[in-house]
Amino acid sequence: MAARAEDEPVPPGHERTGSPEEHVLRFESGLVLGDAAEVALEDYARALLSASRADAIRDASSLAVEGVRVIEAKIPPGPSSRRDVEDFARGLAQDGAGLGLGWS
Repeated sequence: MAARAEDEPVPPGHERTGSPEEHVLRFESGLVLGDAAEVALEDYARALLSASRADAIRDASSLAVEGVRVIEAKIPPGPSSRRDVEDFARGLAQDGAGLGLGWS
């Protein structure tokens, strides 16, 4: 995967991390997810982007999931994949108040 040039624009909802192998996909708003839903979200992001790892990012005070950190994605994340991951998370939050898997 080619590294993003420092002067290349960063897609909306995507943060530059300093590592070309790490991408942060920020959600428009935090979502309350239970543990099983968080694991499902991480698995979804990892599979969608063919990444070696994906970790949910929780707000320290509210514990709401605010995005996903993706490591070594073979498919470079962009605005549409960020929306897909956020829409999936929103669906998990709505189905059973974020406590279930929703897609298994």
